[in-house]
Amino acid sequence: MKRPDPLKGIKHFVTNRNAAIKEVVHETTSGGIVYRLDNEGKIEILLIQDAKKRWTIPKGHVEPGEESRDTAKREIQEETGLQEMDVLSWLGKVNFRYKRVSTLVLMTMHIYLVRAKGDTNELNPEEWLTGIKWFPVNEAIDKMEYEDIGKLMLLGLKKIRESR
Repeated sequence: MKRPDPLKGIKHFVTNRNAAIKEVVHETTSGGIVYRLDNEGKIEILLIQDAKKRWTIPKGHVEPGEESRDTAKREIQEETGLQEMDVLSWLGKVNFRYKRVSTLVLMTMHIYLVRAKGDTNELNPEEWLTGIKWFPVNEAIDKMEYEDIGKLMLLGLKKIRESR
């Protein structure tokens, strides 16, 4: 009597999973933790909700020849409609990877602290966004879907408080 192969399903999963990746690409994005002060002087953070309903920060791909600081400003303008802002300081970067069909994408995301200026209630989000909102600090931290961005948000809040 032939014994069943205990690794049959595992071998199939591992070989198919590895064979599915046909290329590895490096991509760079940049975005910002955008804040404003409300009427009482309390900090609010602007978050966007992506197509998968995850709350995050505005960000996007760095174009060839573009500096990541400039990308952060451009992407915030494009995604939120905010036009006036000061890109204050680089907070850090987040590295992660994900699979896009048969491509393994190694992503580096640069994150800046950005102070919104002008009429910060005048938001004009891109159509693909499912939400955009100013949140009080604690609520923004709770809503943030990505832990590494949340940690940089805390660093940004520290910098804001130190500059006051």
